[in-house]
Amino acid sequence: MSRNATSRTVSASPAEEGEGQSRSIAAVERAMDVLLLFGRSGRPDLGVTEIATELGLTKAAVHRILTALRSRDLITVDTVTRRYALGHAAIALGRAYLARMDLRALAAPELRRLAQQLGETATLSIRRGDTRLYVDQVVPPHELRVEVSLGIPYPLHAGSSSKAILAFLDEAEVGALLGRHGLEALTDRTIVDEERLRKELATIRKRGYASSQGERQEGTASIAAPVFDHDGRVIAALSVAGPLTRFRPRLAECAPPLMEAAARVSGKLGHGGG
Repeated sequence: MSRNATSRTVSASPAEEGEGQSRSIAAVERAMDVLLLFGRSGRPDLGVTEIATELGLTKAAVHRILTALRSRDLITVDTVTRRYALGHAAIALGRAYLARMDLRALAAPELRRLAQQLGETATLSIRRGDTRLYVDQVVPPHELRVEVSLGIPYPLHAGSSSKAILAFLDEAEVGALLGRHGLEALTDRTIVDEERLRKELATIRKRGYASSQGERQEGTASIAAPVFDHDGRVIAALSVAGPLTRFRPRLAECAPPLMEAAARVSGKLGHGGG
């Protein structure tokens, strides 16, 4: 007489299910931490040891995470150097974000308001690698006024918009940048002494805005305030600029509305201002 085997399905207990779910969530969070590290590091690629040190993870855990991210093209690896960088899928996500959050569109109302309120040219600059460039401006109706050239890269040590960005980078990044490029004089007023520049950057961080009197372009004066993204990184600067003789006496009085405008743009980007 044959005996049929009986199969039994053993269900996980609620406690076991909850524990497994917690482990899965923790794994996802660690993977996101690794991915976000690439976005905020400012370096083109990272090694396993760097990632492990930054995030307090073991190298084995980092290897597992990178393997999973590589399988989705979020991370790519250089097979020679064994260093990792953002992959095609991550770049696609970034482009989708930028398409939705157009910085020029967010800043445009503030530029119009500043130009109308202060009667001088209002500009938006963004950082591009070791340089910054103007991407938008609103000019006043004065016959004598300042107009900037859009899309041309300028060094990060000369002029108020450049210094407003440089001042809020971390010290290591500032040091590396200055080491790569030095301090070129664009006019006879450009700061070319590193010690003096660093003191100027400390003043900018303390008061919240930068000023320039002919440092990048002779005969002009300007003030600029930084714009921060949701991670608190400086990504741009709003500036107000005018002819030196007319605008120089007004620099201090124009700073508060400029900083308020920059803070509003930062807020639209998710920056909490803390």
